[in-house]
Parts: sequence; structure tokens; C-alpha cells
Amino acid sequence: MQMIRKASFIFLLMLSPTLFAQAPQALTLQGDYEFTHDPSIAREGDTYYVFATGHAPGGGQFAVRCSHNLTEWKLCGHIFNEIPEWIRNVSPKTKELWAPDVSYFNGKFHLYYAYSAFGVNTSGIALATNETLDPTSPKYAWKDEGLVLKSIENDDFNAIDPNIVLDSKGQPWLSLGSFWGGIKMRRIDPATGKLDPADSTVYSLASRVRPANPEPARPGLPSDWQAIEAPFIVHHGDFYYLFVSFDLCCRGTKSTYRTMVGRAKKVTGPYLDANGTPMLQGGGTELLKANGRWLGPGGESVLQRPEGDIIVFHAYDAVTGRPALQISTLTWDLGWPHAALQEPSK
Repeated sequence: MQMIRKASFIFLLMLSPTLFAQAPQALTLQGDYEFTHDPSIAREGDTYYVFATGHAPGGGQFAVRCSHNLTEWKLCGHIFNEIPEWIRNVSPKTKELWAPDVSYFNGKFHLYYAYSAFGVNTSGIALATNETLDPTSPKYAWKDEGLVLKSIENDDFNAIDPNIVLDSKGQPWLSLGSFWGGIKMRRIDPATGKLDPADSTVYSLASRVRPANPEPARPGLPSDWQAIEAPFIVHHGDFYYLFVSFDLCCRGTKSTYRTMVGRAKKVTGPYLDANGTPMLQGGGTELLKANGRWLGPGGESVLQRPEGDIIVFHAYDAVTGRPALQISTLTWDLGWPHAALQEPSK
């Protein structure tokens, strides 16, 4: 009888290797991990680096946090001492820089980031590059490469929240967008890191659907029902996976962010959720949502590793409303990712 049960277990495991897939695990963090917004993560050597939106403690733009084990974090610098002068000239209402996204191609690290002001789409995405992320290296120096693309008031998109994905041929693509017409994509020239002049197509990837009776928009702001932003794309298996944040961030205990995902055979779409609903028609499969301890999980970034993928994001303390870095292992089951939010204390 015991041998039969053992054989049956092995047969089931061979029949469906995802049947017993490991559950995702939320990591417990220590050190300088609080007040982290829109985290983007990279690894060089034995060090993980997280880049975050806004002012760095002690001055500068884009705080950098470092860790050797993903759980113990310390502040280890910033990208810019101040907002670049050319951004102050073209966008005088910009008070801080947003949503850094770090990637590596063409022999150097690329940090795409956004400038704007709250509630407007007169925005832009810019680029800085560096040979290394190690601040102790003699090669360490961030170079401001200037504007990549911008949006103006008449555009149906908002040029913030950049993310770079390399397709199966190593071609970089830039996804972006917040509210308005949703998530867009442009092809990038790998030699310059700027828009590829050979392809001027603006690809549409995801958007929200107007409800039958939407609430009126706040004066001067886009309607809340348009709330989709923070795209991040990874290539896993046979699909490209588009992670986005639905609903509202940056409101402390009133934040309603939740992280959604869809997938596509081509990097330019169409992206569908697990039910087959196109993300351009409001589709999205829920990956992370609030619990009694943490609210508004979103602003996500994924790091693919041989030892297992991880996802980093921010969430808001349900008591204080303060944002903090969150990290979860990212597991895959039946072709879809799964992640975890830290549980309430017992």
C-alpha cells in the first residue's frame, strides 16, 4: 500500500510539475527600506541596488539602497545632486524626479526616469547611463543623456513611468504611461538608448474602460476610472508579461493601488489576462492587493535570476500611511506569476 501511494505521488508530480509549485514568500526587511516609492531593482556582482522616486535623504534625487542578501538594506547614495537644469527649464513645476527604471544593454546601465507635475500629462522621460552601479568603482559616474520622449497636453498618454524590456532578439522596448489613454510602447535604438527612428509607431498595450456612470473628474485632473500606470514587462517562457498598477497611489492610508498582470506572445501585444480579456479593454489578473497591514501595493519591478525571480514594490503602512519597500519571491504556476504581501502581525 505504501509503495502504491508513493508511485501515485510520483505519477502526479510527473503529470503536473506545477501542481505542487512553491508558494511565493514575502521577505522581512530591515534597515533603510522605509519611504521607498516606485522601486526599481538591479544586481551587479554580489550587491542588489534599489532606486526610488523623489528626494534622497540628505539631498539629491533618486535614493539608492544597497543589500547583499535582499533583507538588510542601507542607503548608499543617489543619482543626481539636483534636478538637471534642462528639466528645470522645460518643466519648472517639477519638484522631484519620478519612477527610475534600471536596465543593462549595449555594455552599460541605463536609468530611464520621468519629470512632470501631479495631475498633468505635460511630461517627459529622460535617460542617464553608467558603466557600473558600484559607487566605489573608479568607473562610477552617471551621465545625463537628456530627453527620450515627451507628451504634451493634446496627447492621449502621459510620458511617465518608463520601463525597458529586451525582447527575444535583445531589442529594447520602452513601455510607459499613466492615466489618460493608458500604457504605450516605443521601440528603442540600442546604440543611443533613445527612440528608434526606424519605427515611429506608438503601440497601445493596456487601458481602463470607462464605466457606465463614472464619477466626475476632479478639477484639472484625469478621471479616477482611467487609473492605470507603472508598466513593467518581463519575458518568461513563451510569453511577455505586462505588470501594471490599477487605481490610486500616493495617498497614504487612502491608497488603493493593486498590481495586475496580463501576457502576450509578442512584446507589442495584444496582452490578455487569465480570463482572456484584453488589457486594452480593461483586463488584468490581480497579483497583489491590500491586506490589513499593508495598503496599495504597486509601482512594481521584477528581477529575473537563475536562483528564482523576485518582485519589488511599495506599499503603505495601514496605520501611519508611510510607504515602504516590499520584496516577494515571484513564482510561476500554469503560466502565471504569483507574489505575496507581508501578512499582518499576529
